[in-house]
Amino acid sequence: MINLQGYGHQILLGALMTLKVAFASLTCGLVLGLLGGAAGLSRRLWLRRMIAGATGLLRGIPEFVILLICYFGLTGVLYRLTGGDVSISPFAAGVFALSIVFAAYASEAFRGAFLAVPLGQMEAAAALGLHPGQSFFLVRLPQAWRLALPSLGNQWQALLKDTSLVSVLGLEDLMRKADVAGQATDQPFTFFLTAAAIYLLFLTLSNPVIAMLERRSQRGLARVRG
Repeated sequence: MINLQGYGHQILLGALMTLKVAFASLTCGLVLGLLGGAAGLSRRLWLRRMIAGATGLLRGIPEFVILLICYFGLTGVLYRLTGGDVSISPFAAGVFALSIVFAAYASEAFRGAFLAVPLGQMEAAAALGLHPGQSFFLVRLPQAWRLALPSLGNQWQALLKDTSLVSVLGLEDLMRKADVAGQATDQPFTFFLTAAAIYLLFLTLSNPVIAMLERRSQRGLARVRG
């Protein structure tokens, strides 16, 4: 058994902070990604181009660079806008950066899923008297969710690992706690190995949850096929 020399509680607190960052980024990223995916199908050419440019830019820049830009750059922007001494917490900057990166990939997954929904489904919804909003939430979105879920599951796993980047901002996450404990005890290998095992545990626990969501999204389809 690995001897954490009294730092086990700190490692646990860091792991909980990592989960907070991950789930907050996932929630915000899903909302932004859904909006981006829907906007990418807009009839307005300028809106489609804006979304395509934003997602292409975010996917082309390393997450680490985006994180630093959000933490240091947004502070300067807010200072110019408000004229006061405004600071952004490492948690807020980390969640914002990871959210927009997740959204850049999720928006493409949603856009592709929306396009894959048969046009006849929407025509049938219109024939039943559903207005566009009802058609979207009751017909198109559930089917698109089923199609996008495998890709979103992979992106969630990437997001969970990317949370390790927020430690450079000083946030007391799992990697930060492991680094501090490793330096204090002069055993960095032990604590980084522990951190790696915890990340692996999180990913392993995520797999059955993602599989369950995929099965639930397939229930109606399975009944129709049956």
